[in-house]
Amino acid sequence: MGMENLIKEGGEKKRFEFWNGKRDARVFKLIAATVVVFASAIIIKDEILWQFSDDDFFEDEYLEQTDEGERGCNVLGIELRGELATYILPNNPDAEYDGCASEDILYSIETAEEDASIKAIILEIDSYGGNPVAAEEVAVALKNAKKPTVALIRGAGVSAAYFAATGADIIFASKNSDVGGIGVTMSYLDYSRQDQEDGLTYNQLSSGEFKDAGDPDKPLTAKERDLLMRDVNIMHQNFVEAVAQNRDLDIEKVKILADGATMLGQMAQENGLIDQIGGWPEMQKYLEEKIGQDLEICW
Repeated sequence: MGMENLIKEGGEKKRFEFWNGKRDARVFKLIAATVVVFASAIIIKDEILWQFSDDDFFEDEYLEQTDEGERGCNVLGIELRGELATYILPNNPDAEYDGCASEDILYSIETAEEDASIKAIILEIDSYGGNPVAAEEVAVALKNAKKPTVALIRGAGVSAAYFAATGADIIFASKNSDVGGIGVTMSYLDYSRQDQEDGLTYNQLSSGEFKDAGDPDKPLTAKERDLLMRDVNIMHQNFVEAVAQNRDLDIEKVKILADGATMLGQMAQENGLIDQIGGWPEMQKYLEEKIGQDLEICW
């Protein structure tokens, strides 16, 4: 599965993530988030249209189309791409940010469950991981869905993204897809020595011994390492148990697979991490047989 990065975010010094990738913690410690909420007035034909948010517009449009029977689809497609987080700030200033939010995925699943015209749900995945809570939320929502759910792993379904996929009724992946990566990491870069060379001094002003544990500008003590590894091991165990339960696998087998390594689709199928090798054609054939209708997918 993926890796967990330690970063400084506001007053908190760590954020747990299943994330397969390296980040420069120094970037994050310079960011201060300011959220400005505003309503833009647009004058059209002497009338003022107040646009409060894209979500409100999408919801109103969706409900209106559903009421009028204009959607014309029987399957809802949901994308899980990039880094999986619990939420994403609106109008994210980072134009190159690639990710999705579990709260949006959950809303889509709930919407599909309430729409009588929707017969099944597809979760299309291309992600190397993200936040463990977000992964758990998606997996639980899929598992509790009353309608058929399918996870289609394309380039990658790794770490938190694979965790999320395990909630689906069936998982498809290409024989060349990157799958699994069952593991947790909180690895990060220690800048304390470089800071000293640059003439910077870390002034510790924390109320508790472990409040700034993992701060990249100070060395990690032995006690701090033990504390953080405690949490890593707990989350790793939670991950293993979820995969075993959701995939109906023996937990001892999952423990062997949970070394953090990924595997290609064919090996993942042989080890029970996915169900079928295939892409859109194979998944479409499966769903058409499942719901007894030709597929019309809306996103």
